[in-house]
Amino acid sequence: MTNKTGSLDQQTFTKLQRLYSIALSTIAISVIISQVLVSNHLDKQQSDSTVINVAGRQRMLSQKLTKEIVLLSVYSDKKNRISLKNDIQSTLNLWQLSHDALQKGSDSLGLPNQNSAVIKQKFTTLNPVFSIIQKSSKSILQQLENNPLISVDRLSLNISKVTVNESTFLSIMDAIVNQYNIEADDKTAWLKTLEFLIMVFTLLVLLAEFLFIFWPTAKSVKATLSQLLIAEEKAKTMAFNADELSIAKEKSIRELRALSQAIDETLLFARISPNGSLIYMGTKFSRLFKFSKFKKEVFFWNVLSSHKTEQLFIEDIITKNQKTGWQGEVKATIEGDKDVWLEMSIVPYRPTEDKSELLIIASEITAKKEGQIEIERLTNANFEEKMSQQKIISSKIIENQEKEQSRIAKDVHDGIGQMLTGLKYNLESINMDDIEKTTSKIQHLKVLTTDIIKGVRTATFNLTPPELSDHGVVPAISKLTKELGKLTGKEILFFNKTDYNQRLDSLVEINIYRIVQEAINNAIKYAESNHILVSLSHSKNILSIVIDDDGKGFDPSKVKSVKNGDGGMGMTFMKERIKYIEGRLFLTSELGNGTRVTLNIPI
Repeated sequence: MTNKTGSLDQQTFTKLQRLYSIALSTIAISVIISQVLVSNHLDKQQSDSTVINVAGRQRMLSQKLTKEIVLLSVYSDKKNRISLKNDIQSTLNLWQLSHDALQKGSDSLGLPNQNSAVIKQKFTTLNPVFSIIQKSSKSILQQLENNPLISVDRLSLNISKVTVNESTFLSIMDAIVNQYNIEADDKTAWLKTLEFLIMVFTLLVLLAEFLFIFWPTAKSVKATLSQLLIAEEKAKTMAFNADELSIAKEKSIRELRALSQAIDETLLFARISPNGSLIYMGTKFSRLFKFSKFKKEVFFWNVLSSHKTEQLFIEDIITKNQKTGWQGEVKATIEGDKDVWLEMSIVPYRPTEDKSELLIIASEITAKKEGQIEIERLTNANFEEKMSQQKIISSKIIENQEKEQSRIAKDVHDGIGQMLTGLKYNLESINMDDIEKTTSKIQHLKVLTTDIIKGVRTATFNLTPPELSDHGVVPAISKLTKELGKLTGKEILFFNKTDYNQRLDSLVEINIYRIVQEAINNAIKYAESNHILVSLSHSKNILSIVIDDDGKGFDPSKVKSVKNGDGGMGMTFMKERIKYIEGRLFLTSELGNGTRVTLNIPI
């Protein structure tokens, strides 16, 4: 019941407070509005009086100007003429200034630019007349400036224009002044009406406040006073609780300050705006980057580094992740151009509903990062050393293979070939007296000898083709396809698509030739191909050779897994050779659909 009563009292007083606030605010607003409107109108009335005075003065100035110009015909001596000229100039200047100020406004004369459409129309009618008088007066002044004793006859035309147009100017100016008076009277009448409406509104507001606020309030206060004593006891209890809470709050604040100081001293902590300008930087952060907290506004990335590349990198990270946050490693630079690595987190948050900031929380990982970089450097150096050793070993192996093959080819050609050729000639010179016994034997020996010579030549050609060293890899491959076609009866074609005819390094040419030779031999021996096409093309940086066959094909995954045995070593040697010349080998095959071997070699 107490809680319920207390809640009722709170609601009652809140309602009363709201009603009184509305009532007082309404009265205050009405008073302020009426004061502003009246004050504004009085200011306009004051400026209206100034406008009327200046407009009335224009009539006097036009008459004075005409009088001074007419007096030129009275005085002919130099002294009076100069005096009149000065008077005319002074009057004309003031007349022109007032005329322009009445139309455009002037702070120095206190004239606003608030002419009505009627007055603007009258000024439109007046301006041509004003212009004629102005031009004529300036012409008279110019003539007097050139010759103060000029005759009146020479001035008569301009004097006539001034005197003739003066009456028209006065007539229109009178109408303008009258119109100013009419508009001023209208404003005064409107002010009276406004004051009456404000008075009526104020009375209605007071009446409404009495009926709906003050009278109900009196009843409500009478009914509520009896409950205030109970509320007083409750208030005492709440006050005691509030004191306890205040003590707990102060303790929490002290703990929070201590925690904040600890964070400042131990963490690299900063607050920045979304555009990157620094709002606050912790003590440790400031000490690390030698940054004074009392400097003017500066961007966060300019504090972390003086190098443009690093500044742009940090700025890009903040710009792209100001809404989502970010965590990663950042390279910075402190005094002495020393590198510093930070493990940095960007956390967006809103201290208020209409304000957003970014929290920067970082830790220095320079030692860790330098260790990682050193490990990577050593790993890369070790890998490069191994690769270099592997290349040297492969080069030596291939070089020795080529030397050995050249030696064998030379031995076969110079030794066995010459002996077999001699055998052939000796057999042909046998005495043919006993024809029946020797004919069949001799014929058999001829065929056999021819086959031996063909085999020797084929082996010699396969080992070291002379075209490779004399003319290059393209003629050698062309000769290879023709000879193997003749020897095997297969249709082996070579197509140089881009007419490539350049020479390469000798080891590169040897390896290309051996890979192509191995691919063709595989197609003949294992794929049982009848048609083999070797096509060559090149671009600016790549030489490409493709060997296609129509053989039975195979599963490349099984070939890749072969380490030893027939077929496996051939593919291994092909891969080793292509790796040695820093090229790439692609193998495409499918059972029953032939095989394609593609070589891409940098040139």
